[in-house]
Amino acid sequence: MTGRTAPPFTLRDQHNQPVALHDFRGRKAVLLVFYPFAFSRTCEGELGEIRDNLALYQNETVQVLTVSCDSVYTHRVWAEQEKFTFPLLADFWPHGETARAYDAFDPTGGFANRGTFLIDPAGLIRFAELLGPGDTRDQSVWRAALDALD
Repeated sequence: MTGRTAPPFTLRDQHNQPVALHDFRGRKAVLLVFYPFAFSRTCEGELGEIRDNLALYQNETVQVLTVSCDSVYTHRVWAEQEKFTFPLLADFWPHGETARAYDAFDPTGGFANRGTFLIDPAGLIRFAELLGPGDTRDQSVWRAALDALD
């Protein structure tokens, strides 16, 4: 997918507010992070790393957006519990449509695999990584991709 234009999407965050990829076009890069399930150990660890180092992933030049097929309501409770202040987007209905557009949907399990995409301000995918649900991502690779974008 690297070098291709990122598929557009509009999804609702944990506050039930719409967030569209095109909202960031021309202004910020987007670090798009798909994860399988809220309240799961590996996903909690990955998003906890983002929370604990938010300035690396979300600042004046980059916006982090996380996506799963869980509902807005699940995301709301999880965000409050874990103190996630960045957007947790619900790809709930049509179920997994955005994950499918990024080839990150597992149709057998009905969830998003671990997909990470760095989209530049022009809308081009500059970094792409797809892993299965049981695999843990190395977030230092994301930071290197962000550094390379500058």
